[in-house]
Amino acid sequence: MWCAPCVKELPIIQEFAKNNPDVDVVLVSLDFPKDMETKIKPFIKDKGIHSKVVLLDDPDSNTWIDKINPDWSGSIPFTIIFNNAKRSFHEREFKNLKDLETEVYNTFN
Repeated sequence: MWCAPCVKELPIIQEFAKNNPDVDVVLVSLDFPKDMETKIKPFIKDKGIHSKVVLLDDPDSNTWIDKINPDWSGSIPFTIIFNNAKRSFHEREFKNLKDLETEVYNTFN
């Protein structure tokens, strides 16, 4: 959650989550587990993040690139929008709430 584009789009994702309480928003942190108490939790509190945050603490996190999407370069931010039937991958920063809502709408319609 430390990359500048990730931090920049967090308020957009949080606004989407607030406006859509029936949608599960899960944020995945690629930070180091040793930083949980000193950096990650304070960051979550400081940014007012209410969505679920999970820590990908695999020592070789690069192995997840192909598991998630073989076309993913590994750059962040990276967003997956999905339900039981459809899935879309977004290797970019969402610019505003409308941008995110459009992608969600396009995924499911």
